[in-house]
Amino acid sequence: MQIILLEKIANLGNLGDVVKVKDGYARNFLIPGKHARRATEAAIKEFEARRAELEKAAADKLAAAQALQEQLAGKVVRISQKAGVDGRLFGSVTNADIAEALTKIGFAIAKAQVRMPNGPLKTVGDHAVSVSPHTDVVAEIAVQVIAQAD
Repeated sequence: MQIILLEKIANLGNLGDVVKVKDGYARNFLIPGKHARRATEAAIKEFEARRAELEKAAADKLAAAQALQEQLAGKVVRISQKAGVDGRLFGSVTNADIAEALTKIGFAIAKAQVRMPNGPLKTVGDHAVSVSPHTDVVAEIAVQVIAQAD
């Protein structure tokens, strides 16, 4: 399916690019999320008329994400979980747990924005985690997993 991107999408393209993607990806994710539109003649003309407005909105999103990155830089998030005597957790700390902890301290972060390249955290200790509020912006935070006191 041919679509017009209404914002920058990682590994796909920039604002205004006409790209071909699988039908399911377009119908189930890109179009309902207002990330893209079908690339019809009318949609292309409408996009060209609104291009400046969309570029300004994209620049505003980027500026807000960069401000959030500066606030997040160097933050330490503490999460307590039940753990065994050897330091392994009963369960794990996932991106949803980290997003919830960040939301509690005043940062509006969705779980999809938390990047955990090595998967869920399964041990007690300090771990580095990336938070990506925008495709071009990545902030590094420290997650301190501590054993829960019974």
